[in-house]
Amino acid sequence: MGLFEQGTTTIKATDIKLEPAEAFAAIALIAVAADGVITESEKQGISNIFSRMELFSNYSEERKKEILDRLLGIIKKKEIKPLFDAAVAKLPQELKATVFAVSTDLVLVDGSLAEEEEQLLNELYNALEISETVANNIIDVMMIKNKG
Repeated sequence: MGLFEQGTTTIKATDIKLEPAEAFAAIALIAVAADGVITESEKQGISNIFSRMELFSNYSEERKKEILDRLLGIIKKKEIKPLFDAAVAKLPQELKATVFAVSTDLVLVDGSLAEEEEQLLNELYNALEISETVANNIIDVMMIKNKG
């Protein structure tokens, strides 16, 4: 069962209101959840990435935590597909390759690519309308980065 087929969806993408930073965070969290578990270290990794990004520079630590908690709540309710669709729709074009790179980095942090993770990255680059060449280049670089 794929990540997007889990659970019974009770909300629609249009019911989920997201700012661009929240959309970015949602996609990163969904990528981390591809294997079915979001560990504390993965949540910390996401927080560390966000702390370095200009996109999140105007958000307090408390606000970033609130955003992550809200998004995690949606994911835990198995409302992943509507959250994904809402996030993709709200994400500005200039952040699409960036969120794919960050998501790929988070997925490959252990140096390997599980089947569920590969499926998610395929769905993600297609939904974000990133070319296969760019997606493969990003994956190749992140595989190299996370080998060591």
